[in-house]
Amino acid sequence: MSKKLIYIADDEVNICNIIKSFLLKEGYEVEAFNNGRALLEAFDLKEPEMVIIDIMMPEMDGYSVCAAIRQKSIIPIIIVSAKDTEPDKIAGLTLGSDDYMTKPFSPMELLARIKSIFRRIELDRTGTDLKNKIELSDIILDADNKLATIEGKNIALTAMEFSLLFYLAENRNRSVSRSELLDKVWGFEAEVETRATDDTVKRLRKKLDYAGSLLKIETVWGYGFKLVSEERL
Repeated sequence: MSKKLIYIADDEVNICNIIKSFLLKEGYEVEAFNNGRALLEAFDLKEPEMVIIDIMMPEMDGYSVCAAIRQKSIIPIIIVSAKDTEPDKIAGLTLGSDDYMTKPFSPMELLARIKSIFRRIELDRTGTDLKNKIELSDIILDADNKLATIEGKNIALTAMEFSLLFYLAENRNRSVSRSELLDKVWGFEAEVETRATDDTVKRLRKKLDYAGSLLKIETVWGYGFKLVSEERL
């Protein structure tokens, strides 16, 4: 089995070296860049399995890199940034990143998130117990192609967004807890402090609203989420 290739872009050399060192020890192939444009140029030559980027970089910032990659690929993107306000995080996640970590960060937690994303992708690829297609309200979810459409129009979900919506759709007759989503969608085997579920739900809601969908993600306060529709499910 070939090693998974991960690209890192951060203008802080120490950060790049720390992340690269941890990933190399775990058996990943890693290429590091000190600006976003260099990463994107390498991406056009060879697409990696994952991208880890900072936001504030010379030449091309992380937001622009994230948006450019999302125009051509659904590979997982993790943002690691010193920008820690809620608007910053929402902006990064809305542009299509799969997770957002703030500096200073624990390399071990970053590694856990990386592994969980790859584990989820592998489960999606090899799972045989999933119904491959779900038609719910006005949306069709195609698990084979990670595609969500309304009247034939692609809603343009990231792989993680699709996995979350698909899992909620599979369990549409009940409320699903945040901890269950972290386990089943992200693949976290232990309790990890993250707002991944809430952040992903926020951008999913925006995409569903923008597409004019009748399907809504309702918050079950203090617990989790449930799919509801203006039509009968």
